[in-house]
Amino acid sequence: MKKILFISYDGMTDPLGQSQVIPYLQGLSKKGYQFYLLSCEKPEAFEKNKAAVKKMLDGYSIEWYPVPYTKKPPVLSTLKDILHLRNKAIQIHQQYSIDMVHTRPGIPALVGLMMKKKLGVKFLHDVREFYADSRVEGDIWNIKNPLFKIIYQYFKRKEKEQIAQCDGIVCLTHAAEKIIQALPEYKKETALKVIPCSADLDLFDPAAVNLIQQQQIKKELGIQQNDFIISYLGSIGGWYMTNEMMRFCKLLSNKKPGAKFLFISPHLHDVIAAEAAKHGLPASKIIVKHASRKEVPLLLSISNYSLFFIKPCYSKLSSSPTKHGEIMAMGIPVITNSGVGDVKEIVEKYRSGFVVDEFSDEAFNKVIDKMGAENSFDTPFIRAGAKETYSLTTAIELYNQLYQQIPL
Repeated sequence: MKKILFISYDGMTDPLGQSQVIPYLQGLSKKGYQFYLLSCEKPEAFEKNKAAVKKMLDGYSIEWYPVPYTKKPPVLSTLKDILHLRNKAIQIHQQYSIDMVHTRPGIPALVGLMMKKKLGVKFLHDVREFYADSRVEGDIWNIKNPLFKIIYQYFKRKEKEQIAQCDGIVCLTHAAEKIIQALPEYKKETALKVIPCSADLDLFDPAAVNLIQQQQIKKELGIQQNDFIISYLGSIGGWYMTNEMMRFCKLLSNKKPGAKFLFISPHLHDVIAAEAAKHGLPASKIIVKHASRKEVPLLLSISNYSLFFIKPCYSKLSSSPTKHGEIMAMGIPVITNSGVGDVKEIVEKYRSGFVVDEFSDEAFNKVIDKMGAENSFDTPFIRAGAKETYSLTTAIELYNQLYQQIPL
């Protein structure tokens, strides 16, 4: 049985780890791989959710090695995390003789590159974002600060070295694939596959929605029979353009008095309310709901449309929004923007919503004028598009093929 060390800076006790790491490893473990899962865990989430994660891993060939994530002080805390990951990775290799290290970008990839160069372990570089540029474009690293400029330049050098030294590459989008293949460091013989963020099509299935529960949740949320529901799924802020989305909602509300806006969001509910008020949206129009992962499909099912605007920039060409696959799996049309991964091409291919190329009132109103209470979108066709593009089963098989291409 081949032994794979998987390193993630995202915690398994966070939602992203549970949707975009564990399901892949569960599927791959069934194909005959032994995984050693190394992740950085936020203390509060770890204490709250560690039992649930351990239960998810029961019965699979996955051994979990959580190390603590540290947040403060800036920079020094990250160096501490790197040392934790590096030392634990070496320890795991010494104990089990790892065949390959599979890493997410940024900090885990630093450890993967080290293991390739110093320990001779095969290295699969999972480029799920252009890490250094995403830190700058996401306003996390201000390169006007000399320290952050040095950090940015260091990671850019390492990213080139990772492309040159790795034994295989995964990226999320065809847009990113073209960029990677054009890099002088990329070798044509290096195996490369495009594997978008997958959606759990069994969980996100409109046919599985309980209609009695759907009516109950509508009543709980104060949604009337003729209300026109626009949902937003996920955290706000950061890459997600809250200001532009609220402006769109206000314009829609002006034209469609029955419109209400459902934010299925884990936190910052006060910020959502404040942003809505700033744009002149009354509190009666805004519904904010925290939901467990299992509750999300039911909440999405009451949507006429789902909205998300993401900051269009270079680093986001590598992005495959998890929410897009989940929304499509529910057969719900989206309102979104171009300049983010392959989103525009997917929406157009499967006739699954509207895409704006700019954030002007004129562009917004053109979309709003096309939106009907009974939209003409083909729900089964949209779901079929999700199955073709975002299937977890397909993603696992593509990873398996890539593992087999790398001689372990």
